[in-house]
Amino acid sequence: MLDRPAALPAAAAAADRAVLHGIGFMLLGTALFTFNDALGKWLVVSVAVGQLLFIRSAAAFLILAPMIHRAGWRKVFVVEQPGWHSLRLVLIVLEVAAFYMAVRHLPLADVMSVYQAGPLIVTVLAIPLLGERVGWRRGLAVGIGFIGVLLVLRPEGGVFSAPALIALGGAVGYALLMLSTRHLRAASNLTLIAWHTVGVGLCGLLTLPWGWMPLDWSTLALLGLIGVVATSAHVCMNQSLKLAPASVVTPYQYTSLLWAILLGWLVFGDVPTGGMLLGAGIIVASGLFVLHREQKLKS
Repeated sequence: MLDRPAALPAAAAAADRAVLHGIGFMLLGTALFTFNDALGKWLVVSVAVGQLLFIRSAAAFLILAPMIHRAGWRKVFVVEQPGWHSLRLVLIVLEVAAFYMAVRHLPLADVMSVYQAGPLIVTVLAIPLLGERVGWRRGLAVGIGFIGVLLVLRPEGGVFSAPALIALGGAVGYALLMLSTRHLRAASNLTLIAWHTVGVGLCGLLTLPWGWMPLDWSTLALLGLIGVVATSAHVCMNQSLKLAPASVVTPYQYTSLLWAILLGWLVFGDVPTGGMLLGAGIIVASGLFVLHREQKLKS
């Protein structure tokens, strides 16, 4: 009985440490993902997109194989909702391919900013697809967020360039991917990552007869590094969500924009324009407000 009061602060301190560790893992995972995207932008100029997807997935699978073996191959790959997993896989392939095709022509920070509008697009698509109701506050935030997208993409003469349209299509695909993942809450993180890795790799493999380019060993190693980094980022983010509530750590994903701006400037010489920075700020602010409202409505 005398030890109980002391145990309560100790438990609270442990919970606080877990949240801090969760935030740390989210920051690390976000940084790794952005580094991975920058490396992909560097390579996709001289490597076919399908080739990149195949080699990065093959490298990632080498990292995942021991984990899958411990969990059981049948348990990981035999799923209860194959239709939803297949749909999610198609969306993943389209979204990833669109991202790499877009960053081939656009600054990394611009494409990343458009992808940050994913939660806003989810809010819109959830109305017809999930029958969800969106109040005027979230609706206004979404509308303002899309103004930010226009500022980032800078349509000339009212017409988007092809790379800008590809980036926007990729962001829509990413939003649909998030919606489809809601139907797979029962699936383990390992199952989702494994299906993702194998599916993207197979789709990349199918394109090789039409898109194979000779590679030197250094390029091959960098392509493999993309897979290793992406898998490590997934592990960090999954660990983050285990240690802390999603509502606490999710906003830290927006730090990817800071990394994208820094890497774009240092590696590719892309100096962000005032319009791009303003648009990115609007997108982030709108996304954070929508997240805040969703959490408030759930509480």
